[in-house]
Amino acid sequence: MGNFNFPLNLHLLLYVLAIISRIPASVSEIQNTRIADDSRPMILFERFGFSEYGNVAVSVKDFSWKSTRHNAELEPSTMGFFLVRDASFPRIFNESEYADNFCVLWSRFVKIIFKFDNPSALNGSMLIDEPDEYSLIFGNCQSETQVTMDVHTEMYNIQDGNKNFLPAGQGPLPRLYFVFFLIYTIFLGVWVFICFKERSDIHKIHLIMGALLIFKALKMICASEDKMYVRKTGTPHGWDVAFYVFGFLKGIMLFTVIVLIGTGWSFLKPYLQEREKKVLMFVIPLQVMENIASVIIAETGPATKDWLTWNQIFLLLDVACCCAVFLPIIWSIRGLREASKTDGKAARNLEKLTLFKHFYIVVVGYLYFARIVVPAVLAIISYRFEWVLTAADEGASLVFYLFIFHNFQPTRKNPYLLIHDEDEVAAAHMLEEDDSFEL
Repeated sequence: MGNFNFPLNLHLLLYVLAIISRIPASVSEIQNTRIADDSRPMILFERFGFSEYGNVAVSVKDFSWKSTRHNAELEPSTMGFFLVRDASFPRIFNESEYADNFCVLWSRFVKIIFKFDNPSALNGSMLIDEPDEYSLIFGNCQSETQVTMDVHTEMYNIQDGNKNFLPAGQGPLPRLYFVFFLIYTIFLGVWVFICFKERSDIHKIHLIMGALLIFKALKMICASEDKMYVRKTGTPHGWDVAFYVFGFLKGIMLFTVIVLIGTGWSFLKPYLQEREKKVLMFVIPLQVMENIASVIIAETGPATKDWLTWNQIFLLLDVACCCAVFLPIIWSIRGLREASKTDGKAARNLEKLTLFKHFYIVVVGYLYFARIVVPAVLAIISYRFEWVLTAADEGASLVFYLFIFHNFQPTRKNPYLLIHDEDEVAAAHMLEEDDSFEL
């Protein structure tokens, strides 16, 4: 008999697997995955929300194995594919506490699709009779055994007699993304009209903001088509590539716009200071690397050995980008506050400071909601309402865009450029007394 003890602490492994199973794993629900010389005791392939009449099918080709032990024998019953609910991980953990030579395939909390008992027929399917969100996992209870295989997986629900390859909580996403595409297209049309009407007051930043709207709208239509093709066929038919490209350009444009507005470039001054150029040159490469990590995460899936590492890299780069964009805003607020004490234009500086203060608060709020609140809620919300969270995320993005474009539109009355005839003494006194402008 083979050794059924896992090479890693099973408790830690189950906790890690439970955590990474909460991370969205794939962009299509027909997957072909290559596993090479892998001895991991559990390999997460996909995570899918099943409705009633859901189905999963798995087939394995070119299976081979080797052992680190001399004259070792393969125990087929200790390898296989199974489904498990997220809520079952703690129960499996408890089972392992009180069982000798515990093998996850023997747990009563997993749904076995097939074991490797018959090497000539390594395939199986299962009709889901209990709707829920399940993780598809390969279990290998022989710690000294490395496996190599090509795995084909299909997971889908039956809707109106047809296969629907989208998880139960993502059904409305194609239509939702298309609605946001229409909204951003109208948004772009209004922006072009405003820029044409106020063409004498257009700055370079307004053109970059227009490009941001273009890429955002294109990203939305690509996301809609991607999800629609996945729903019907299980694969995105190339729309995922277009989605990555326009998502990459949108991400770079968004952070560039935030940094440039934060510096006051083309509004307050026609040039960037050296430290502001450094921030921009720091943020843009970070966005490039972040998008590369995002594509690798989406295309490889959790079955890849380094998938969790790429998730950590993505998180680190995202946090670094978010922190970097705050620096120019803080510098501008401090610079305006110092200038108000010496240039005799307290009222004008007060209005600019108020705008920058609001801009800073909105940027912080938006990034906090998108980067922290949404993933946190996604981890606890029912899988059937995943689309609601997507709608909230995109809605928050739209509100953020509306704030930026409304407050920094080309107009003679823009607070950046407007000079009032108000009482300079009163404004100066307010700047001295109000410490809300200090960061």
